[in-house]
Amino acid sequence: MSSKKRNFEFWWKEKALFKFFLFITFLISVIIFSCQDGVKKDKPIRIAVASFSHETCTFCPRPTTIKDWEFFGKPTKDFLDSDRDYIGGFKTMCEEFGGIELVPLTSPRSSRGGSSGSWNTQEVFDKYTNIFCEELKNAGTLDGVFLSLHGAMAVTGIPKPEAEIVRKVRKVVGDIPIMVTLDLHGNVDHELSDAADAVFIVKRYPHYDTTLQGERCARVMINTIRGNYKPTMATRKPGIITPSVFQGTGVSPAMDIMERARRWECRIKDVYVSVAFGFAYADVPDVGATVMVVTNNDQELADKIANDMSDYIWRVRKEFAGKKLPKTREGVALAIKAVKDGKIPVVIADHSDRTGGSSQILEELISQVAKDFCITTLRDEKAIQKILANHKVGDKISIDVGGYSDKFAGNPVHIEGKITFIGEYRRDASVVIKFGENNFVILTEHLMQITDTNIFKPLGINLESLEIIVLKSRVHFRRGYHETGFAGAIIEVDAPGWGPADLATLDYKNIPRDIYPVYRND
Repeated sequence: MSSKKRNFEFWWKEKALFKFFLFITFLISVIIFSCQDGVKKDKPIRIAVASFSHETCTFCPRPTTIKDWEFFGKPTKDFLDSDRDYIGGFKTMCEEFGGIELVPLTSPRSSRGGSSGSWNTQEVFDKYTNIFCEELKNAGTLDGVFLSLHGAMAVTGIPKPEAEIVRKVRKVVGDIPIMVTLDLHGNVDHELSDAADAVFIVKRYPHYDTTLQGERCARVMINTIRGNYKPTMATRKPGIITPSVFQGTGVSPAMDIMERARRWECRIKDVYVSVAFGFAYADVPDVGATVMVVTNNDQELADKIANDMSDYIWRVRKEFAGKKLPKTREGVALAIKAVKDGKIPVVIADHSDRTGGSSQILEELISQVAKDFCITTLRDEKAIQKILANHKVGDKISIDVGGYSDKFAGNPVHIEGKITFIGEYRRDASVVIKFGENNFVILTEHLMQITDTNIFKPLGINLESLEIIVLKSRVHFRRGYHETGFAGAIIEVDAPGWGPADLATLDYKNIPRDIYPVYRND
């Protein structure tokens, strides 16, 4: 055989071996890819979704019962239609990924009265968490669980409810990702981050970014299930407690704290930095600010960021938690002065009234001869029932309103005027009484936090005729009154109530004994 022919045969064999090697390499790559991700594309990822959210003012007198939770209807699975809020954002992101099946668990609706309800009964907690667990047992194979919680739920006999919810779910589903979204007011600590794989908290108050946090949670959840992300958490408690009225993220230092968190997220890929400012009106052991950081398998980085955020919050503690607000008489006087200075309309934020029936600002407005004002709104179910039984629109009326909902409610205030509206607003029986030349009080059956100006037109009140608007709201009202440029001035009044700016006035029994500024003044 010639050398030329031998060289050709050798070359052909070598090339055939090379082709065979390439084919085997390609086959192995396909198999590995299929094992890691391809199987998930053939078989939908299944994620259970549930919601159980309550902000509990434990100082309020009335406990929160099953009747309150089911006032607006029985628990439901029908909560996946919206593309807003935490669950809406989670759903939208899952749709973008594709191949995701969401399994809704029967969940309670909103509780009547919101945070005006005190301790949830253990019956409440057991009923809904047991529903979750039973449905999870019968849900078939699941790849993850998403829980839309609040963080400031308080339950009689259960010190840390959100962590306990996750632990109960974990016992049923085992070692699959469980991820949680929380409100900015969460009172949580390491027990929650020990039980859950990742926690995501809104950064804005008012809470514009609930949908965004739901989207983030879904992205991390799906990447974790597919093996592309390993959530690693660090949690810190800076040791400060702040009233809700100081937590608006449009002003410093709350704004600076959240901006610092966003800077960390922008600088480093796959990092999520959450801060819960806490809910001061829950007398629970994990009250106060919390930092929770999620990284992709980098504990050292998570600890570094958590330490930085916690240290910064401590450094600005005096500006964040040590401010003082005017009391009722001074606050009303400031509002009247602002009117005279042409800064109309003036909004008075009665932020501390957690039960909705405090009459003290109304009484002071009358005493200081304010005009063209509206109390939006005053809870008085007794007056409403009396009016519904004996009066109609157009009737003149002489009646006492407010002043009995709790020990801070003040005295009933006597007004003589005309009924201009009887009906419903937000499914609450409502009555409007006009008195004086152009003063109004809107009566509702329950505490109603008004966050925009939409209430006035359907109730027949000419918004442009008002000089002073009193809102029983902490910060959420700013979206409709401050950010729109509508209010000429805003006066936050520290009137008596279960939600005061001066936290030293509250009779705490369960909070940490070294928390600033209640027990520390350094």
